[in-house]
Amino acid sequence: MTAAPKPEILAAFEAAKGFMPADEGLALYAAAVEAGRLGLPLLEVGTYCGRSTILLADAARASGVTALTVDHHRGSEEQQPGWDYHDPETVDPEIGLMDTLPTFRRTLHRAGLEEHVVAVVGRSPQVAKIWGTPLGLVFIDGGHTDEHATADYEGWAPHVAEGGLLLIHDVFPDPADEFTGQAPYRVYLRALASGAFEEISDTGSLRVLRCTGAGF
Repeated sequence: MTAAPKPEILAAFEAAKGFMPADEGLALYAAAVEAGRLGLPLLEVGTYCGRSTILLADAARASGVTALTVDHHRGSEEQQPGWDYHDPETVDPEIGLMDTLPTFRRTLHRAGLEEHVVAVVGRSPQVAKIWGTPLGLVFIDGGHTDEHATADYEGWAPHVAEGGLLLIHDVFPDPADEFTGQAPYRVYLRALASGAFEEISDTGSLRVLRCTGAGF
């Protein structure tokens, strides 16, 4: 039977700012619960306001492991002013830049999950460079340019333990989605071609791959 979050956790997820649809969220949760059985931390790249972090944290709580989420909280490319995904409520009025960290903290507080998440505020490649702990799950959901998606993959995929899971969000094979999903798609193809990962499921734009232990 596939693991599913309790109704109050799912309600908190649906109430939070963010873009992940419910079916992909349920797939994320199930994968996180499975990966949690390895007894290793679960890490997310791309926090935004904490919508998906709710599910990752609750799965980590259920498994007795730690959830980590990495973000500089200044917003990715498509979330900047002038773009369709920009939310003016996330702008710090004092400095005029996006700052999603306060919203993220409120999201976790409302969900009762603050004690189950370690938030790392920084740029993904910088954090990955100094990271030294094997991970049961890495969920790549950061910037959507080739530069950022590739850096996230190269920085974090080698830290996935054998048997652990690599999740890639916003995988859109259609070239019409060049800005929103082609870079994650190219990273997904690269992961499969490496031999280090094999696909085990896909839900919407979410791909779940298992680390084979080969290729790195």
